[in-house]
Amino acid sequence: MDKYLILVLMFLIAGMGIAITRDPPVVVMFYTMLGGAVFVIIYSAMKDRKARKDLNKSRKSKK
Repeated sequence: MDKYLILVLMFLIAGMGIAITRDPPVVVMFYTMLGGAVFVIIYSAMKDRKARKDLNKSRKSKK
């Protein structure tokens, strides 16, 4: 995972903690940040998968 994605994920997790621990919990903000965190994780996984696929393709084509 890239450094900027980890940073965004950390802010989303911190925001989720703040949203849920307020006296009246801000449920909408919590679930919005949860969706953002899931999106960042899925995007990172897809990006890594594509990079590995391209690397494997270039390794196989050399032989």
